[in-house]
Amino acid sequence: MADGCRVVTGGVDTHKDAHAAAVLDAAGALLGARPFPADAGGYASMLAWMRGFGEVSAVGVEGTGGYGAGLARALALAGVPVLEVVSPDRSERRRRGKDDGFDAVQAARAALAGARCAPAKSRGLEAEALGALEAAYEGAVKARTAALNALQARVVSLPEGMRAPLRGMGSSELARACASMRPGAGATPEASLRAALRSLARRALALEKEAGDLEARIDALTEKLVPSVRALVGAGPHVAARLLLAAGANVSRLRSEASFSMLCGASPVPASSGRTSRHRLSRGGDRRANSALYTMAITRMAHDERTRAYVARRMSEGKTKREAIRCLKRYIAREAYHAIVRDMEAPGMA
Repeated sequence: MADGCRVVTGGVDTHKDAHAAAVLDAAGALLGARPFPADAGGYASMLAWMRGFGEVSAVGVEGTGGYGAGLARALALAGVPVLEVVSPDRSERRRRGKDDGFDAVQAARAALAGARCAPAKSRGLEAEALGALEAAYEGAVKARTAALNALQARVVSLPEGMRAPLRGMGSSELARACASMRPGAGATPEASLRAALRSLARRALALEKEAGDLEARIDALTEKLVPSVRALVGAGPHVAARLLLAAGANVSRLRSEASFSMLCGASPVPASSGRTSRHRLSRGGDRRANSALYTMAITRMAHDERTRAYVARRMSEGKTKREAIRCLKRYIAREAYHAIVRDMEAPGMA
């Protein structure tokens, strides 16, 4: 029965077709658990069902960037705080087994305790569009590389008469040369080889054009969303996109530049025990954002005099080049954090 004075916390285990939901009271007692369809009607029914137990203080959702993205948007539009539950409680899973309803209860307990969770990323249309463009671009680049590799492998094994005109060509030149081949009629071995080479080459060139078109859109969108990040030395469209997607569009997720650095896997992790006092490299965090920081670091080392002086000073202190780059990535993460905050807090930005 509904209690207007009772404060409750929800938890949701998300899946493709249905979400399992659970509700706890302030003491952690289970009030109810049931599944709902993973569509707009199911989201509305789930929220109404949760509110039937009392005032919903927060809802912990697993997978707000995947199957739970639609639910997270619906809850946010209804004014309900959404917390992303970052990982299941493995000790409980080993002890009690795997069940969607139980996972929903665990998500609610995490949200109630404030453990294993963080404010969900904003799922605004612009951020969704940027993420989709990046995924499409990377897919096109990988497919183009695969086509070029297959083309070069075929050329190596060609008969000498066909291979001779193609010797010494780079990938792009080879693709253009093979794309203009005329296999001719008939089913001779030579005609079949030319047809296969032309198919691979034209596929690679089409994917190259597709990747270029997508990159132009990413360039324009990042200039609009994060101009301060784009103004940083070494921050091209893909670097800016990866950093923005890692941070999310809501600045409240980022408590400080240190938390952003840890999110990107650029903060050293304590690894001390007994008489040993040391730190180790973080292998967690968003590896795509970490790759973006590395790209910025390498670009600055090649083109920025201030960065070269910084790396030289670090190496003169006894650090290796790899250790100096790690320090540089941490410094760049600080710059990127403040640039993202400026852009997200600018008038007109969500």
